Amino acid sequence: MPITLNSLSFAWPDGTPVLDGVTATIGPGRTGLVAPNGGGKTTLLRLVTGELSPTAGSVTVDGVVGYLPQALPTTAAGTVADVLGVAPVLAAIRAVESGDVDPARLDTVGTDWDVEERASAQLDRLGLGGIGLDRELATLSGGQVVVLGLAGQLLRRPDVLLLDEPTNNLDARERARLHDVVAGAGGTVLVVSHDRDLLDRMDQIAELDRGRLRLVAGGYTEWTSVVATEQAAAERDVRGAEQALRREKREKQEARERAERRAGSAARKAPDAGIPKILLGARKRRAEESAGRADGTHGSRVDDARARLDRAEAALRTDDEIALELPDTRVPAGRTVLEARGVGVRDPFPAGVDLVLRGPERVALTGANGSGKTTLLQVLTGALVPDRGTVTRAEGRVAHLSQRLDLLDPGTTVADALAAAAPDRPASERLTLLARFLFRGSRAHLPVGALSGGERLRAVLACVLFADPAPQLLVLDEPTNNLDLASVRHLVQALAAYRGALLVVSHDERFLADLGLDRRLVLTGGALSPAPGSSAGPRT
Repeated sequence: MPITLNSLSFAWPDGTPVLDGVTATIGPGRTGLVAPNGGGKTTLLRLVTGELSPTAGSVTVDGVVGYLPQALPTTAAGTVADVLGVAPVLAAIRAVESGDVDPARLDTVGTDWDVEERASAQLDRLGLGGIGLDRELATLSGGQVVVLGLAGQLLRRPDVLLLDEPTNNLDARERARLHDVVAGAGGTVLVVSHDRDLLDRMDQIAELDRGRLRLVAGGYTEWTSVVATEQAAAERDVRGAEQALRREKREKQEARERAERRAGSAARKAPDAGIPKILLGARKRRAEESAGRADGTHGSRVDDARARLDRAEAALRTDDEIALELPDTRVPAGRTVLEARGVGVRDPFPAGVDLVLRGPERVALTGANGSGKTTLLQVLTGALVPDRGTVTRAEGRVAHLSQRLDLLDPGTTVADALAAAAPDRPASERLTLLARFLFRGSRAHLPVGALSGGERLRAVLACVLFADPAPQLLVLDEPTNNLDLASVRHLVQALAAYRGALLVVSHDERFLADLGLDRRLVLTGGALSPAPGSSAGPRT
């Protein structure tokens, strides 16, 4: 049941290359597929499913393929049975049970007479046992729809299962169930994910890098160790190649200077020695030829050293880091940034909740999907008026980054967006700031709508953190959804420099651990309470 890639290449219609001559076999077991955003992960999955055709080469898959894409339907017209892919079979079974003996009905059912029982069992296994097959999707959370999509693929009994960011929108309990499902799946499982816990459960990591694919045994931790070792060696090679190039250039220059000194010395001594002009000319030609040969020899050595440096630099990853200083965001310890008292919304927390944020504390808001976390953030930031209670915010600005990252106009450029957020900063300073967020040169003038998820996050962060006035409270709602691993690291780096209060909703435990949280709160059953092991109140 392997996936076989034979000299596989793919380019978009405009000629942009994505994959270049990839040859690999991904056999039974769990494989995590990693690459930067835009590196071709989803494209490779779509090539495996047959949604896309290779520009060159081939993809061969043995057996039934199941594919869970990132985007799943959530329209009100859809039902649970639609997502599970069993609606036509159920309709045919019910028609047959009502006396319809049309052969087409029987063909639709095939051998799936027990599909309703199998569907219910699969939903129960994934924690959705109480959801009926005729329930409308609009009544479900995004996480529940993702789980339904997974259940639908498992019902197909696939030999090859492809999962594209399957833990997006899943809460902690749903993630744990999905981890178990992936761990127990047979056949070939290929997973695209930024969930480091899930990637650590893989048997191997397949890395797409500059259009090529390579396999590394073990999970995410083993892969990062291999990459770190390779990069340390690459850095040593670059330093050695730089030294060799400098040495060859120096020796070339010294050889040229020696030849010029010899020629000059011979010319000065010639009149005193009484040497005929014809002999002087011959000596001069020989000296020039000797200097030319030496120059050519050393020039060849310089070219070889430069080629060695090029090879060494090609092996060196260029995944830049974000380094910031954000003193304008500093909030004094003990200052009340936000105070909510008895804040209630009819659904999902009618009784009202209390929350006080003081100083530069970092707080995580957790809870199951559907518990009301996003609704509470909307109330706290002023986007939604509560049914009862009050919210008092300090005079400093509150910045809210929603899951959709829709703060910026898709039609404006990154540079113009920052100009609108910080009009008093000189243009040269704004470009310097954008370079720190890895928007260098022409990248700063790209339209926001053309950016990848990670790039858009960096653009939004730049406009939020360097805006005038700087935010004293930064509210983030599932910021790591759809981000690659490098973008998550960039987000952590940017937030490490932030000096204000931080309130974040996320199901990514490793991301939360990287933030240096002061406390965690859990929203459950309409009530807000400290998470087990977390402090009950703000820092003083």
